[in-house]
Amino acid sequence: MNLQRIIALVIRNLYLYKRSIPRLMDVAFWPTLDVVLWGFLSFYLQKMNLPGVNIVTLLLGAVIFWEFLNQSQRAVSIAFLEEVWERNFLNIFVTPISLSEFLFSTIIVGLVRLFLVAIVMGILAFFIYHFNLFVLGFSLIPFIINLLLFGWSLGIFITAIILRYGTSAQVLAFGLIVIIQPFTAVFYPVSALPQAIQWVSYLIPSTYVFEGMRAVLTTGAISVMDLLYAFLLNIIYLFFMLWFFKTMFRKVKAMGRLLKLD
Repeated sequence: MNLQRIIALVIRNLYLYKRSIPRLMDVAFWPTLDVVLWGFLSFYLQKMNLPGVNIVTLLLGAVIFWEFLNQSQRAVSIAFLEEVWERNFLNIFVTPISLSEFLFSTIIVGLVRLFLVAIVMGILAFFIYHFNLFVLGFSLIPFIINLLLFGWSLGIFITAIILRYGTSAQVLAFGLIVIIQPFTAVFYPVSALPQAIQWVSYLIPSTYVFEGMRAVLTTGAISVMDLLYAFLLNIIYLFFMLWFFKTMFRKVKAMGRLLKLD
């Protein structure tokens, strides 16, 4: 991979944010709305005086973590879709830019987006609801890394599907993660799900992150095994999705459909 070409792609994507209100809303407005709405709901539930449970902490932690996962997935899939929408995808690949450089640049842009979203949500949660994200301590680092890895895997998978079937499949960029949400134990433990489908949750890496987050906030303990399971699943999924994406790219290229990607 060529670092200069990757940096050029990153700068090109970041320049789009200067005059794009929808992109700025995606980084600042919607995360802010999530924090405010869920924060008010948390305060209401907290007033119910549920014994031994800090609802504000649990719900806001879940909302912020969910936004991390959402942003990391969308950074990859939306970056690809924007090239398709602007009829620029083929132009990129007639240059010396490789497939790996293109994917890596979208991942870097996703990191920038995630950093900005974390600042916005962290500041709002602290000043409005007195929630400190850093109460999770050093466990915050492996939690976020796992969410990033899983988000990238989802983004790469969605990109491969759109590449193969065209923009008729672009709804996946916005809807697939919503389908996953009920099974990944974002706002409730896995034990709240019907026992017959709990096994689905344990196949999703982010499940271990949300379960671990709740454990740290309620007991102060972190399960090393859960983190290891999450890392293992993420590595397996990421390698498989990269292979799947390259396979789809080669197939579409051989079929001559890169010119007809719409």
